[in-house]
Amino acid sequence: MDEPSGSWPSGVEEIEHTADWAMRVTAPNASELFRRAAMGLYHLAGMRLTATPRYERRLQLTGVDWECLLVAWLNELLFLEEHERLAYDEIQIVAIGREVLQADLRGGRVIAWTRDIKAVTFHNLRVEEDAAGWRATIVFDV
Repeated sequence: MDEPSGSWPSGVEEIEHTADWAMRVTAPNASELFRRAAMGLYHLAGMRLTATPRYERRLQLTGVDWECLLVAWLNELLFLEEHERLAYDEIQIVAIGREVLQADLRGGRVIAWTRDIKAVTFHNLRVEEDAAGWRATIVFDV
């Protein structure tokens, strides 16, 4: 399977995992954590998009806590790629709280998706905030 090309998005790094793929995301706030997690997912998948036409979408998701919200967010992005062949390279988190996320997305048709990701899992999932900022560890089922 092809490795992702180019450098990882700021605040995102792939980490060792025995059977699946995992990444660690850091950010100064929750909005940026969720945006970086999405960009990390796309990078891990080796996503490339058409330049035109551009597609816009507003997503609103809910969860019972930060972990459920993060899984719902990333799994929704996987769903959109799989069912509509769309992905998004411009992501603005409009509103975020422990149980709700609203985001404006701009992107294009997927022309490359070199690593198959089935789902985002709850395995070892943690979303944490401290004085240094926000961080999450995310494991993907492949």
